[in-house]
Amino acid sequence: MEAGVGSSPPITLTRISGREWMHEKYKYVCLCYTGVLKILLCNLPQYHLLNRTNSVLSKLLFALPNSPLQYPIQGFIVRPLTATAIPGLPTSIYASDSNVKVFYISIKMSFSSSPLILNDLLAKVSYTSTIYHVNTGDLGMCQKFHKNISSQVTIITKTFLRHKQLRVLLDSIRKFYSDIKVIIADDSLQPENVTGENIQHYIMPPAQGWFAGRNLAVSQVTTKYFLWVDDDFLFSEKTKIEKLVEVMEAVPELDVVGGSVQGNRFYFSILYEEGDENEGGCLYRKSGGKFHRLPGYPQCHLASGVVNFFLARTDAMQRVRFDPKLQRVAHSEFFMDGLGSLMVASCGDVTIDHQHKNRNPTYNKFRYPKRSDAEFKLQLHFFKNHLKCIRYG
Repeated sequence: MEAGVGSSPPITLTRISGREWMHEKYKYVCLCYTGVLKILLCNLPQYHLLNRTNSVLSKLLFALPNSPLQYPIQGFIVRPLTATAIPGLPTSIYASDSNVKVFYISIKMSFSSSPLILNDLLAKVSYTSTIYHVNTGDLGMCQKFHKNISSQVTIITKTFLRHKQLRVLLDSIRKFYSDIKVIIADDSLQPENVTGENIQHYIMPPAQGWFAGRNLAVSQVTTKYFLWVDDDFLFSEKTKIEKLVEVMEAVPELDVVGGSVQGNRFYFSILYEEGDENEGGCLYRKSGGKFHRLPGYPQCHLASGVVNFFLARTDAMQRVRFDPKLQRVAHSEFFMDGLGSLMVASCGDVTIDHQHKNRNPTYNKFRYPKRSDAEFKLQLHFFKNHLKCIRYG
């Protein structure tokens, strides 16, 4: 009588009895397991490679700093319950596990300290997970807090024949933000000298136009965000730049957040209907059109375009740019160019005031162009965006 398991050598049991059989049985089982183990060990490299999957998220990537700090955005690997040094220079680490239990580490520091002390402190930042689970990975988000809004935001404006209104605007800005940088693009026929601390006044050739001035001003911004204001606006207690920054920091996908001008938010939606290769599509701009509320900010809605008072992410706006061919009346056209690229929101709880209308007849001559200018604007958009129609409603 012979018995065998798999491909292992058979063992004769007829001459074994009692205790000897039991001993031989266990020996046989051990031999079987040893054979299986040898097979697994010999094929371990192949087995491991066949069953391991590599994700692009395992590659270590860093967010390039708009501010002096940088931090990892993916590929940072830690051992469970073990302190691990964090590469880069984060100021705060937020993390959550798969059970959505949120916790955070916060480092409070003074930027008045010497760079050596600050760098030494940041180099010692570490992260320790508090929950062990074989299939759990922590999702982290770095967030930098700035006590001074001036390190994050530059105010920019374009002026033309309205230096009186411009000076009123500057006085109102300094009333609430004493050291924030203001950049002015000026294409007046006879520019006046505008000076002051943290004011950059750029003189352009005369009457270059609305969007050319915007491009010049944006090109000189070195902060993460800029706030666009018209030269006849007026800051008030409700003009809280910090609130707009809070929304942008909380929702990094946003590129533009608009406020309101004396309660008028002037948001609108833009819908695009796909056309064929020969004729192109159609744009439909709907005044007052908006999408869903911004999660966590019930006073904000997503939209396609906003009023002429907005906070914008500098790098995003530099990618889209303002078409300098549009010299006179233009605003919605920028958001049309940015459709599908810019994510925009409108928030009603941040507002700015408006000064009295300018009665300068020379200014009004440029402010309200001829019909030929409006026709050129439409022709430009039809050609540039390959459209067959634009509808307004």
